[in-house]
Amino acid sequence: MYNNCFHCPPTDPVYTDPSVVYQDYYYPQIVPVVHTVQIVKRHHCVPVPKHICNYVVKDEYTGPVTTSMKRNSRGRR
Repeated sequence: MYNNCFHCPPTDPVYTDPSVVYQDYYYPQIVPVVHTVQIVKRHHCVPVPKHICNYVVKDEYTGPVTTSMKRNSRGRR
């Protein structure tokens, strides 16, 4: 068992090779990027129905209306 009263003697420090830590800082640098856009206007003919009504008016002559009142030969004597 270990005795909690035991203390290790002090030691000399150990030195390692230095490590390099980089801190990067970024700043915006405007770079123009030109996009050429070509616009092509295309024209198309599209059939669209246009309904046209053609009216033909016709006059007919029927003549005078006549009623014949023929007497029944059997009715009167």
